[in-house]
Amino acid sequence: MENEQLIQNFADSVAKIKGELHKDIVGQEEVLDAVIIAVVAGGNVLLEGVPGTGKTRLIRSLGQTLDLPFSRIQFTPDLMPNDVTGTNIIRKDGNGNLVTTFQKGPIFAQIVLADEINRATPKTQAAMLEVMQEHKVTVSGVTYPMAEPFFVLATQNPVEQDGTYPLPEAQMDRFMFKVTMIFPSTKELGDIVNMTQGHMEENATAVVNGETILEMRKLAQGVPVIPEVLEYAMRLVEMTHAELEDNNSETAKKYVRYGASPRAGQALITGAKIRALINGNYNVSYDDIDALAYPVLRHRIKINYNAINEGLSIDKVIGLLIKENRKNI
Repeated sequence: MENEQLIQNFADSVAKIKGELHKDIVGQEEVLDAVIIAVVAGGNVLLEGVPGTGKTRLIRSLGQTLDLPFSRIQFTPDLMPNDVTGTNIIRKDGNGNLVTTFQKGPIFAQIVLADEINRATPKTQAAMLEVMQEHKVTVSGVTYPMAEPFFVLATQNPVEQDGTYPLPEAQMDRFMFKVTMIFPSTKELGDIVNMTQGHMEENATAVVNGETILEMRKLAQGVPVIPEVLEYAMRLVEMTHAELEDNNSETAKKYVRYGASPRAGQALITGAKIRALINGNYNVSYDDIDALAYPVLRHRIKINYNAINEGLSIDKVIGLLIKENRKNI
């Protein structure tokens, strides 16, 4: 009975978050689910989509929904690492003596919007690596921890290439999910226009605080994963590596150039536990793994020329891998 109540409270909190987000976002159900799962898990999200699909609006709305300090960093080619992390400054104290103090940068929040992250130079992008993985910043040899929960939610435009710098693989791997904002349908487009005619500000209000998020995360960590489901998830990650001698995946051998890292396995299981709770289950299913395989793998694998030549997207290749993996159950 206690577990049932906890699961119900978990689902209620997620429903409240989604309800507030829908005040500002039309459709995009899969995107909202993935972002909420990542937030509960403490993971980072990369949102990709053409201009105007609501990437920045979604993250700003999420910042209002969660009662947490929010910060926005607009990434540009002239942005420097210290503009993100902060820097030591010299000032006078009350006695007139010169003292050095650390001036915190905008990264010191709990929800950080990294807007158009691929517009910054590799040097500035590298400043994000430590904080995204370890939730701390080191400046001049001194380490400053982030308050928990902490998330980086980044956006990038897949169309424009001028003035952009592709994210390095090491940084891409630190995003738990890569989520694609699809173009709205005709009806959804009309709803968006009507929603924004009166005002452009977000309407969402705070319904969940940081303490609740941490409690939800703790509950999710205890969700059991039976050995068969764990093996299924790990086999899916392993199947992306065509170079492995014991890999019998014809899809990987034909279409995959580079496979996913071990972080993909971690993200699959962590996210699947939360998805299970959202659906009212206290155990992870094969369907949970399959559903999250797309946001987990689409930025961690590289397809080869054969896939491109046959008109296959990364998502289609992932779908083929899932279908192949299902045959082993």
